[in-house]
Amino acid sequence: MAKRDYYEVLGVSRGANEAEIKSAYRKLAVRYHPDKNPGDHEAEEKFKEAAEAYSVLSDAEQRARYDRFGHAGVSSSAGAAGWGAQGFGGIEDILGDLFGFGDVFGGRASAGARRGAAQRGADLRYDLEMTLEEAAAGMTAQLRIPRLETCETCRGSGAAPGTQPEQCTQCGGSGQVRYQQGFFSVARTCGQCRGTGKIVRTPCETCRGAGRVEREKQMEVKIPAGVETGSRLRLAGEGEAGAQGGPSGDLYVVIHVREHETFERQGNNLYASMPVTFAQAALGAEVSVPTLGGQQNLKVPAGTQTGTVFRLKGHGMPALGGRGRGDLYVSVTVVTPTTLTREQRRLLEQLAEIEEKDLGDKGLLDKVRDIFG
Repeated sequence: MAKRDYYEVLGVSRGANEAEIKSAYRKLAVRYHPDKNPGDHEAEEKFKEAAEAYSVLSDAEQRARYDRFGHAGVSSSAGAAGWGAQGFGGIEDILGDLFGFGDVFGGRASAGARRGAAQRGADLRYDLEMTLEEAAAGMTAQLRIPRLETCETCRGSGAAPGTQPEQCTQCGGSGQVRYQQGFFSVARTCGQCRGTGKIVRTPCETCRGAGRVEREKQMEVKIPAGVETGSRLRLAGEGEAGAQGGPSGDLYVVIHVREHETFERQGNNLYASMPVTFAQAALGAEVSVPTLGGQQNLKVPAGTQTGTVFRLKGHGMPALGGRGRGDLYVSVTVVTPTTLTREQRRLLEQLAEIEEKDLGDKGLLDKVRDIFG
């Protein structure tokens, strides 16, 4: 009997995308799975037919050949007799999601099932809090990291000195037990060795058979200038030790810069507010402005209004990696005094009288200069 068109089998158009093809196959797999249709030969054949169609259409290269040459273009890789790990593509993952299978049709084990192999250690995170000044200058931080390290007594084997872990007799060291379910060969995690493939008869007293022990590691970490909240530093291999001789994970240092009482940071620029007196704003003055590097003089021109912003170039935060430096923007606020001395009141009353009079040819600013000069 001639094979049906693969698109027809899955019930999708020839222009269907990957997600539509996968969704169509999942529906058919659930409907015709042999476990849900015991003894139904027709359902079993439809399940095989759908799996074959998906194995071709889910692979971009095979699908292109099929679209061009039909079944003849994929005859060597499709069909029940020729199915293998490569022919199934993502079928194992789909069926695993649907029915809890580990390794379908005797193909390769999934990453989660290969527990007997060396496993990479867990990554760790350390949150480091610092001041804005420390972030601007860079610093060397002293860290204390609790982590799992390889047991020195058994060197990670979990077995007492002079002994070795034995191969699990139930799974033969594979970490998985296989059995037939319909026409499937299904793999499950071995219950005796819990997927490790090994049995420790005499556990190490130091780590109690775990192969790893918890210790606190002290280390110095150089924090570069210019970091900001959310910056991450990766220290390769400084995470937890791997199991079964696997490599260590990484340590990620996450930066948190505390808020500053004077400066607000936006990128590499800093922003600050500076109060000036009425006389300084009206007559002009040279005032001292705080920066991360110390006090700097700033010339405030006569007639400066509240909200005027001055830029101090190069007095912001350094760019991470040493590529220049941001600026400091200072916003001026003219302060109105709430209490006055007798002399201040006398001078301001004199100014008020002048403002009410006809100033004639002389400007207000000149009058102010006469009073406060």
